[in-house]
Amino acid sequence: MNTRILTTLAAGALLAATTACGAQSLDGGPSDAAAAAPDVVLDPAPTEEKAADVINAITPDKDLAAKAPANVKSAGLKVVSSMGYPPMEMFASDGKTAIGFDPALTRAIARKLGVNVTITDEEFNSQIPGVLTGRYDFVISSMTDNPERQGQVTFVDYVQAGSALLVKKGNPAGIAGPADICGKTVSVVDNGSSMELAENYDADCKKDGKAAVNILKFPGDTEAMLQVRNGRAQATVTDYVVAAYKSADPKLAMEAIALEGTESPWGIGMKPDNKELIESVRGALDALIQSGEYGKLLAAWNLDKLAVQSAVINGGK
Repeated sequence: MNTRILTTLAAGALLAATTACGAQSLDGGPSDAAAAAPDVVLDPAPTEEKAADVINAITPDKDLAAKAPANVKSAGLKVVSSMGYPPMEMFASDGKTAIGFDPALTRAIARKLGVNVTITDEEFNSQIPGVLTGRYDFVISSMTDNPERQGQVTFVDYVQAGSALLVKKGNPAGIAGPADICGKTVSVVDNGSSMELAENYDADCKKDGKAAVNILKFPGDTEAMLQVRNGRAQATVTDYVVAAYKSADPKLAMEAIALEGTESPWGIGMKPDNKELIESVRGALDALIQSGEYGKLLAAWNLDKLAVQSAVINGGK
C-alpha cells in the first residue's frame, strides 16, 4: 500500500466524542459502576459496523483474560487510529463513530480479553509517539510493519495487504495480471506507489518486446478510477483494500484483481517493553484466527484476501 498518512480506529455504541490534546476520543471507557462490578459489561458494536453480529457474539477467553496486563483489566484497552481510509478505518454516518475492519478487529480482540476499548482518532504521525509515551496501549491504523518502525514499536501482524487493479465489471479487456496491461491505458495517482508499480510493469513490457503501457496520472484515486468508468483507461492501479471496497459497491460496477507479490504485513504496534500486552494481543488474534471469527470479520468487509494464518511478531522485512 502507499505509506499512509491517513488511518483510523473507533468505538462502540453509547459513546460520547470528546477532544483532548488535539485528539478525538471515539469510545467511552468503562463506567465507575462497570469497573467496580465483578464482570465487565462489554459494549456492543456500532449498528453500522458490518461485522457487528460477529463481534457481539465473541465471548472472553478466560485464560487470555486472566493473563492480560493489570492496567488493561482495570481501565480497558486504549487504542489509537486515524479515520479516513475505508474500508479499514472510517466514520459511521454520525461522523464520530469508527467502523471498518481495524475497529472491528480491535473490538474483537478486546472481547477476547474480556475488556472494553477506547479508540481515539489521531493523525498518523502522532500515533507511535502516543504509544511510546503510554497514552495508548496500541496503534492499529493500516500501518505497514517494516524494519524502520520495528526500531520504535513491536508489531503483531494482522493482515497481508498489497496492490490491485480495478477494471470494469465483467473485465471486458480480459486483464488477469500485469502482463495483460501491455499496450493498454492504465490510470494512477501521480507520485505514489501505484505510479511506481505501473512504471515497473511498463518497463517489463518493453523488456519483453511488448507494447508499452500508456500511463495516465491524476492527483487522487477518485480521478484515476473515473478514467476506467468512462472508458478512457482499461484499468487503474491502487491499494488492494481500496479496490476491494470499491468493487463491493454495485453502483460502481467494478472488479478488483489482486496483484500477487506486492503484499506486505500490516501490524498492531505496541511499546517493545510491554511484553504482557504484546503476548495478550498475539494470543487474542491467534484465538480469533483459530475460531474462524477473524475470517468472518474479513468477509464482512470483503477483505478475505488479506488473511494471515497466524499472529506473527515483527514479520516485516
